[in-house]
Amino acid sequence: MEKPILVNVMEEIVRSLVMVLMRGSEYQMICKCPKCEADIMALTLNSVPSHYVTSSFGREAAYEQLNTKENLEWINKRIIRAIHVVSKYPKH
Repeated sequence: MEKPILVNVMEEIVRSLVMVLMRGSEYQMICKCPKCEADIMALTLNSVPSHYVTSSFGREAAYEQLNTKENLEWINKRIIRAIHVVSKYPKH
């Protein structure tokens, strides 16, 4: 029997997209300290629905459902908005 897990698939997707966007040429001048990245993650995650799963099968199904071009664009817009807010009002 598979050991139960509790994973927010949306958090994993947002985390990977934040890392990619923050390393891109558009955001070279944005602070990449752990505090700013965590603030960007938190702001973004508060603007998207959670998507918790409890099994690896559920995780794969959720990734398949969430990993569409339209959904990734929608998430990216929220990340970009969070990047701009955090860069304008850094907490350090």
